[in-house]
Amino acid sequence: MVEEWKWRGVPVWEHDGIICTGETYKSAVKLTFAKGASLEDPARLFNASLEGNTRRAIDLHEDDEIDEEAFKTLIRAAAALNGKPKKRKT
Repeated sequence: MVEEWKWRGVPVWEHDGIICTGETYKSAVKLTFAKGASLEDPARLFNASLEGNTRRAIDLHEDDEIDEEAFKTLIRAAAALNGKPKKRKT
């Protein structure tokens, strides 16, 4: 996975495409997964941007704790999803 800086200093983590972006706000840090709607999330880490058909996000607030193993699994799944061959439209 590679961290890049795009869109006015927003960090973007990529592996065969965008995995997620990190945005800072006054009350939270938002990790937006580009293809989050296609990922399994049994630990229910996604807690924002749930209404979209493509993206999902995790809003982290001060003193929040995150399930480290579930987060690693989510990152690995996002990287694997990016590595899958794209379906061609016929």
